[in-house]
Amino acid sequence: MPTPPAPMPLSITGTGALIVNLYCAFLLARWRHSGSSLTKAAFLSARNDALANLGIISAGLVTLLWQSIWPDVIVGLAIAAMNVDAARAVWNAAREEHQAELARFV
Repeated sequence: MPTPPAPMPLSITGTGALIVNLYCAFLLARWRHSGSSLTKAAFLSARNDALANLGIISAGLVTLLWQSIWPDVIVGLAIAAMNVDAARAVWNAAREEHQAELARFV
């Protein structure tokens, strides 16, 4: 039977990572609409990492009260879905960039 992660190390690590990722997201926020797929990807990555850290902290706290693997599994699935959505947004931005670049040469 799977065992739940240790709640306190999970929450403490998530809190440290949250601080770093929020700092990065705030640094990148002013360039997120610059039109470049790379800057959009960098911002979305930092933002999604910060949101994932909030989920990880929450999963750790819930695991403190309810010894189960499910909070961690649910947060992991939510992080995966969020990253798929971000990948779609970056793909679309890159495609638009590519089409605009092609149009310049036509």
